[in-house]
Formats: sequence, C-alpha cells, structure tokens
Amino acid sequence: MTRSAQSQRPEASLPPAAEHPFLLACRREESPFTPVWLMRQAGRYLPEYRRVRERLSFLELCGRSDLAAEVTVTAAERLGVDAAIIFADILLPLVPMGVGLRYEKGDGPRIEQPIRMAADVDRLTPVSVEESLAFVAETVRLSRAGLNGKVPLIGFAGAPFTVASYLIEGGSSRMHVTTKVLMQRDALTWQRLMERIVDVTADYLNMQIAAGVDAVQLFDSWVGCLSPRDYQRHVLPYTKRLISALRPGVPVIHFGTMTGSLLELMRDAGGDVVGLDWRVEIDEAWQRLGPEVGVQGNLDPALLFADAAEIRRAVREMLARAGSRPGYIANLGHGVLPETPVDNVLAFVDAVHEYGRR
Repeated sequence: MTRSAQSQRPEASLPPAAEHPFLLACRREESPFTPVWLMRQAGRYLPEYRRVRERLSFLELCGRSDLAAEVTVTAAERLGVDAAIIFADILLPLVPMGVGLRYEKGDGPRIEQPIRMAADVDRLTPVSVEESLAFVAETVRLSRAGLNGKVPLIGFAGAPFTVASYLIEGGSSRMHVTTKVLMQRDALTWQRLMERIVDVTADYLNMQIAAGVDAVQLFDSWVGCLSPRDYQRHVLPYTKRLISALRPGVPVIHFGTMTGSLLELMRDAGGDVVGLDWRVEIDEAWQRLGPEVGVQGNLDPALLFADAAEIRRAVREMLARAGSRPGYIANLGHGVLPETPVDNVLAFVDAVHEYGRR
C-alpha cells in the first residue's frame, strides 16, 4: 500500500512538546486533527518486531532497553501515529516480588507462586523499582531520544485489580473466581495485597515519568468482570489512591475492557481520559462520563481484518460519534491482534488522519 500525502499525519514544524495534538486531547483542548495511536502498537503483526523477537524471549526483550526502545520507535514511525508507547509489560513489577513470573508460548503469563492467603502476601519481596526495574527507565530515555520530539511517549502499568487477579489466579482467567472469593472472604488480605500493588505501581509509574514519558496509561484489562458494587467497594479506593500518587501535570489514561457498567466509577477513580473498548458507543459513554474527562477508543480490533473500504467506513462512524468536541483520542478498543495485516493498520491510521482534520 502506498500512503498518500493527504492521509498521513501532518508534518509541519514540530510544535512544543505540550502542544502535540495527543497531549492537547489529553487536556481536552482544541487540536488541529484527531490524534491516534494503538494499544499493542509494537507487536507480532509487525515484521520488524518479529525479527527482533526471533532472537529473544519476551522477558529478555523487555530487559534489553536498547532493543525495547528500538521496537517502540520503529512501530511509531512505521505507522505514522501521534504517540509512541514504551515496549514493556504490565506484569514486570511482579518479577522482583519473587512470585515466579514466566511466559509460556500460547498461554501467556504464569505465576509459579500465586497469592491465596495472608502468608503469601507476607512472603512478597519488598521492591525498589529504581533498582530492580531500572531497565524500564532506560527504555524510556532511549525511546525519547529516538523519537526526537516527533511524537509524545506514553508509559504504562497494570491497574491494581488486574495485577492482583494475575497474582491470585496464577495467570489469565475467564471468570476470576479465585480472585473474587479472596476479595469477598478475606477483606484484610485483599486490602494488604492491593496496598502493596498500589505502592509498587505508583513508584513504577513515577519512575517512568521522571525518565521522560509525557503521559501514562493504566490498564485495568480484567476489571469488567466485577459488578459496580464490588468495584466501588473493593477496587475504586485503591485505583484512586494510585492515580492520586502520580506526579501532577502528567496526563493519565484510565482504560478497561467490558467496563460499560463501570464507566462513572472509573471516572471517579481518576484520570484525564477514559479508554473505552468496542462494547460501548463513544457518544453514549461520553454523555455518561460528562465533560470533565476525555475519551479514547474504540474500534473493534477484529475490524482491521476487513477490507480498506470497510475500515474507512468504520472510522468515519467512530469519529462522527466522537463529534468535534476536544478531548478525543482515536484508538482500538483493545490491542492490535497478532495476525492483523499491517496494511490494514495503516489504513486505520490514515483514515483517522484524513477524516479527523479540523
């Protein structure tokens, strides 16, 4: 696919960092066009990423700051998006906790020593992120240098509930039954675990901010399994405490999946932008959230397997629902799927830039 000059991101002289359209949108200020970036931006769908992964495991690549920065910058440049996101993983803070995190091909992360009772929380190793996760800060610094001010850089971490669910379930889960049972039956152990996660995550994100990220995203990928009542009681206080502990002035995007029933509570937990998955309509969600937050999302990643005409139609509809109000960031409703054709990803980005001009 040849990308036309009309459809690519405008390349006028670089604005001051704070005036990039992505950061303007985070602050709900007017921008010249709708900014767009992608979750799982550097991933298996990109041949450049696959070539790097052929030599290293996932965790090894995360630990190689030079290569993690390379795939961060390469993905942003290849796609012509309006923000880069560091290559890392939401579970990296678990490595120094001593729970035996490993990644199994095809099965995702596994925790060798899951948390099931108070004694398991007691044995968690205290974490100094400046020492044990310094490689992530170096990835931020190298990525920022490689981007050379062309686009902002996003840091990220897992939200407390999602990280806790991995720790308790021992890996991915559909129903999160073990997590819910501990949450309901042993409130004190739940509280202690969540407080440990909040403290480490706050340090982790503040380290990324100090290293140079322009914004951060909090991924609460599994919180949609909860009822509003359980979220309000068992999650909201901890997420709110985490966001409040972050360095002021750096935008926070608060993202979750299957959270249509939780949007107002997520807004109350904090953040400048609420990330939506594809199960809610942008205009309806934004009306519920109110004018004090921006909105990000939310095309179904599966639609990127359609042809270019259908992708363009879906983008026009998505942008129409967002309207012209400031504070909108285009994205998918979750990460790019591994088998997605690169040309279709480019078609999505180009369509946002073409139809999102103001």
